[in-house]
Amino acid sequence: MAGTQASNHLIKDKSSIPWKKLLVPGVVMLVFWGVAMWGFLASGSAQPLVMFGYIGSSLGLGLGLYAVLPKKKKPIGRRLTLFMVGGFLFIFAVLMGVENTQIEGFFFGLLTGVIQMAVIHYFIAKIIGPVLFGRLYCGWACWTVMVLDLLPFKRPSGRLPGRWGWLRYLHFTLSLSLVLVLFFVFDYTNGAAGRTAVVWFLIGNLAYYALGIGLAYALKDNRAFCKYACPVSVPLKITTRLSLMKIGGQAEKCNDCGACVKTCPMDIRIPEYILNGQRVLSTECSLCQTCITVCARDALKLSFGFDLGGKDFLRERAPKLPSKAMSAAD
Repeated sequence: MAGTQASNHLIKDKSSIPWKKLLVPGVVMLVFWGVAMWGFLASGSAQPLVMFGYIGSSLGLGLGLYAVLPKKKKPIGRRLTLFMVGGFLFIFAVLMGVENTQIEGFFFGLLTGVIQMAVIHYFIAKIIGPVLFGRLYCGWACWTVMVLDLLPFKRPSGRLPGRWGWLRYLHFTLSLSLVLVLFFVFDYTNGAAGRTAVVWFLIGNLAYYALGIGLAYALKDNRAFCKYACPVSVPLKITTRLSLMKIGGQAEKCNDCGACVKTCPMDIRIPEYILNGQRVLSTECSLCQTCITVCARDALKLSFGFDLGGKDFLRERAPKLPSKAMSAAD
């Protein structure tokens, strides 16, 4: 009798696993479809319905595949979503919206009162979205990451020693300053929408790709651009502090083997949070879920909760020894 009860308990647990795994994908998809319906009803235009409905369905599909596929095949879900969402946003901006969705386009949109895709996109993906889902956009929808993730340096050696992240704040400041000077000094107002804006968008993206690929090869790190130079991460690091969805874990399962740290593309020292009874509070986390995939003890998972992020425990790369010291060590 006891054996039968145990068997029934196991069957019940197994049958419930798929629903638990699909909870996060379902919530993400429903939120985006909610935004799509709200935009459609508020504007009377089908554009929000198409754009946010498509993005929500793509994220739901990718997150769902990531949840149910075997560990070795899980990255397929994220790569699929990156191309589905990143490619769609890129094509939408050029062919359908005819506008600039670079961060400068967002600034121009605010200054000119042109509420184009860039303004809506940044408001949803960089301000409201991160409060719910953290930097999910960075890991699953960014068209820059879509290309950088194809490069061969998937296991970084750690961050450069020191505070090189200040470069992204400089990039953000220069972008904002450029727009302000063009708008107020030269009365330039064509940076948000129109053919000129599309040219701006294409040139800006080519510059991002060139810088991102150059940094990746120089530092042997696919995400070097994200860590040191991306201006979009500046507002994201503020709003992500409030994120309801973060990486959580079970301290009793974690043996601090370091597998998650070695494979984390953003170099986050994940066990320091988990063993301290916290979720991963780093605003650098892009929720790519690589750490969940590589954890042999299944100690990590996505979770919803209320806690304030901002503690960045990051792995730095070991300093190179001078050639003389290396010779002496040999």
